[in-house]
Amino acid sequence: MENWLTKRARLTPNRVAVADGKKQMTFDQVASEAANIAGKIAALRDKNERVALIMRNSIQGYLVIMALQQLGKTIVFINRRLSAREVNYQLADASVTVVLTDDNYDKKLTVTQQIKFSELPESSAAIPVAEYPEDFVTSVMYTSGTTNNPKGVMQTYHNHFMSAVGNALNLGLTAEDTWLAVVPIFHISGFSILMRSLIYGMRVMLVEKFDASKINKLLIQDSITTMSVVPVMLKQLLAELPKNVNYNDKFRAMLLGGGPTDKLTLQQAQAHHLPIIQSYGMTETASQIVALDPTDIHDKLGSVGKPLFPVSIEIRDQFGKSAQKGNIWIKSPTLTVGYLNQPAKLTKNMQSGWFNTEDFGYFDADGFLYVQGRAGDMISSGGENIFPDEIEATYAKMPGLDNMVVVGVPDQLWGSIPVAVVTGVNLSMDKLRQYGRDNLAHYKVPKHFYIAETWYHTASGKTQRHRFVAVLSELKELK
Repeated sequence: MENWLTKRARLTPNRVAVADGKKQMTFDQVASEAANIAGKIAALRDKNERVALIMRNSIQGYLVIMALQQLGKTIVFINRRLSAREVNYQLADASVTVVLTDDNYDKKLTVTQQIKFSELPESSAAIPVAEYPEDFVTSVMYTSGTTNNPKGVMQTYHNHFMSAVGNALNLGLTAEDTWLAVVPIFHISGFSILMRSLIYGMRVMLVEKFDASKINKLLIQDSITTMSVVPVMLKQLLAELPKNVNYNDKFRAMLLGGGPTDKLTLQQAQAHHLPIIQSYGMTETASQIVALDPTDIHDKLGSVGKPLFPVSIEIRDQFGKSAQKGNIWIKSPTLTVGYLNQPAKLTKNMQSGWFNTEDFGYFDADGFLYVQGRAGDMISSGGENIFPDEIEATYAKMPGLDNMVVVGVPDQLWGSIPVAVVTGVNLSMDKLRQYGRDNLAHYKVPKHFYIAETWYHTASGKTQRHRFVAVLSELKELK
């Protein structure tokens, strides 16, 4: 495929590509500045095909992404909220030698070159690569697994292109749309917006930090048409939106991921004539692969919708045999080509071109998909996926802590939050919380800690997580 940015700049040079409320740039300006920044990155003389990127949602970060693509580099996106220990693991796993960061990032990492955007050396503009091979891995995003360490999901240009095509066909997106991106670009929900923009020629409005009042003001005053949100964002936006005030006339969809909406939120959205598109997808599928049309949300509340056009979905058991309720299996051109350095991980879940997501669900009589639960014991909190095994493994090194089990409990704001049951000596809430914050992203640190009265496990020694959930209300909480 011809270089997406250079092609888009040739097709619609004067159309606005990106804005942040203070500044905007056309596709032609983006292409020119991306070539300039690409020259600066090339001057680092790093021959590694992968470059790690730590950034906020900003035009400068957007331009660095475009610059790396002009050089034909694979971008290893790093979650800015992770601890230095977590980031260093991912940098080492990806064999990265250069990490580029925004100017406000202050963690010192173990890498050959750690360079802030403003510190890139002066150099002449680079000549952009002419073509993007369809099978070239343009992005790597780490996603936690049920084991101790996260896996690097590899996404090709073909994956992103087919994801954009699916969205255009099913959601009716065009060059006239403007997509507000406040979900982090280092997540697939954010980065996919940028990729669609190049293909459709639509404007992207970048917002660095979620502030419900400020975003509501943007959605009322600007001609934004679409926004990606997780449930906690939607609730806060609606809570801050004055009665009898609606978004601009062109606004047509909130794309909701990371969990279902509830009836009260739906009623509030309906009062503001706000269409909600419930969706389902994952890092492995380059964003959503299932979406629920707003006209169906009242009758199919709780459903994530129907598969998008290039996607096929079946319900089977874990062995691949057809079932009424069971694992969600998918066949999609957006499916990752694999996990970095771990080819067997994808193969293990593949069967004749079908991928077992290990999520559980069913179709109703009308063909609408319902997701019953996540694989293993994953906790979905405010759009972030949290795996108890990772937290427990990190805390295992804490002095004085003998045992820990982490479970998710419902939370009105975040959907679900992690809490922990522990045993040990000289433990306190402050000590446990501080240890977590020193070694984990803050959203992974358990919000409450309880003292176990009995340690529930099987005959083979495996912790019985569900039994701790059942007695949680009876346990004493550490203060």
